[in-house]
Amino acid sequence: MEPSQENADGLEARKRILNAALSAFMEGGYAQTSTLEIATRARVSKRELYSLFGNKEAMLVACITERAQRLKAPADLPTIRSRDMLARVLAAFGTKLLTETTDPVVVAVFRLAISEAVHAPRVAHALDTVARKPIRDSLRMIMADARSKGLLAGDPDATTEKFLGLLWGDLMTGLLLQATNRPSTNEIARRASEASTALLKLYPKSS
Repeated sequence: MEPSQENADGLEARKRILNAALSAFMEGGYAQTSTLEIATRARVSKRELYSLFGNKEAMLVACITERAQRLKAPADLPTIRSRDMLARVLAAFGTKLLTETTDPVVVAVFRLAISEAVHAPRVAHALDTVARKPIRDSLRMIMADARSKGLLAGDPDATTEKFLGLLWGDLMTGLLLQATNRPSTNEIARRASEASTALLKLYPKSS
């Protein structure tokens, strides 16, 4: 077999395994799901499964890592030159974040990570370092840029956390507990815009 074909087959098998693992974890729970069940669903041998991932915990970490790639800040954000533009940038950031993070599969992955934090510490670490930290780092860069231009008073760390608090409220708690429905596209846009407006009211221009 040609190396390129072998690599393609490996990628395809990896994708099938991750999809099968996530489906099985969501349906039956992480602890109750066996590697044999995942291998059967993915139509691979247990030997191939172990060669690609090593163990069940590594599969869940990979599921989190793959989903987290979608949580990056929008790549086409404009250069911030005014308070109005800052408001639009924050609203765009918040809209993308809420859209991606409230996806039912993403919420299910987060729920799994939280439920397995004690028994699978690598999972909780992945959730923090791969998903939560990049979001905060990207947002902090926006806040620091705005402060350096005199557009926003306050420490960038503080304004970052305040914006996320305004954006989320108790929405994620409700989603994790399955007590709240995913907001619509219009509701997400409204929520992000209101969080942006509220932040700028709380933090005036820096002197």
